[in-house]
Amino acid sequence: MIVRITGTIVEVYEDHVVLERAGLAREVLVPQYAVGELAACRGREMTLHTLEYLEGNQASGNLVPRLIGFCYPDDKRFFTRFISVKGIGLRKALKALAEPVAKVATWIKAGDTKALTRLPGIGGRAAQLIVAELRGKIDEFAFGGEAAPADELAGLTQDQQDALEVLVAWGDSRSEAERWIQRAAQLHPDLTGPDEWVRIAYRIKTGAET
Repeated sequence: MIVRITGTIVEVYEDHVVLERAGLAREVLVPQYAVGELAACRGREMTLHTLEYLEGNQASGNLVPRLIGFCYPDDKRFFTRFISVKGIGLRKALKALAEPVAKVATWIKAGDTKALTRLPGIGGRAAQLIVAELRGKIDEFAFGGEAAPADELAGLTQDQQDALEVLVAWGDSRSEAERWIQRAAQLHPDLTGPDEWVRIAYRIKTGAET
């Protein structure tokens, strides 16, 4: 099973990306919320954490191998729990996850079925099932609004820490803000000043070219 793949992001679409390495290009399905970040990384090498499955009709033997990719290991772990809910298949889950994992997990933790129905393809009944089956099981992925532990901030410069606090103050979850800062550091390691870190982080968030 392919659990991780590294390559250059050469094409980005609404539901998948194409990674190329050593002349071999692979199509990797991705959840909707990740498209913006991946678009910002077009032309750069990155690693996706993957799930592999066969799609098609097993009875007829018409099966196509597929890869699903995630920017972070925790997103992959959350996805495997999300698809354990009855009626939430792989394709439905990819489409439904139009919001970051931390936000969806927070809605589930709070039992907010109304918020969950804002996800594409998730109706009232599905939202109720998601809460019933996952509440209390995905709290580790949720945003609780707590301050970041000192050891997590230790790897950030003062400018990055200041930018992180600005993003959180503006309403972004700390976990997502940290990811955008980390991705900004990979793409533009020479940035200086909190304002520049905030600007680039938001360009990554919205999928703008950086």
